[in-house]
Amino acid sequence: MKGTVHKCFEKMITERFGLEKWQECLTKVGIDEDHVFMINDDVDEGKTMEFLMAAPGVLGISLPELVDHFSDYWVFSYAPKVYPAYFTGITSAKQFMLGLDNLHIDVTNTIPNAKPPRFKYSWINENTLEMEYMSSRGMVDLFISMGKAIGRYYKNTVIIDKKENNKVHFTFA
Repeated sequence: MKGTVHKCFEKMITERFGLEKWQECLTKVGIDEDHVFMINDDVDEGKTMEFLMAAPGVLGISLPELVDHFSDYWVFSYAPKVYPAYFTGITSAKQFMLGLDNLHIDVTNTIPNAKPPRFKYSWINENTLEMEYMSSRGMVDLFISMGKAIGRYYKNTVIIDKKENNKVHFTFA
């Protein structure tokens, strides 16, 4: 997992829950409380999953709440500042989602060792897009949470329905 994910967690947790909670999350999984993640760091995926399982207990929230907090922070605060080019010229959630696989191809080609999920698209009807989530990480629920945040970011009504463990329907109103 790339360090940018951890950097976003650091900023989100520090701003919403305080520095002490961030440090407690780190020490809970055996990371020094003063550790600084760099955006292009390669972080052990096992350590990332450990962090995801430990942080909700430290923060006093559920895992789905943590995922939603992270998604909102990523979409509204972090990514537009760190990766503004990926938002340039995009005017709707539909347009963003349709470009997500190309965005991830670009990330794979420009950031060493990046392994973001990939997507296959298929239209169910004129308003409903099926996206097949392809990643060994199995973080489709994070993908769904991000999709909801993208809908709010562009102020679009998007109905999201998980059909299978790796297939999600996005209905754009």
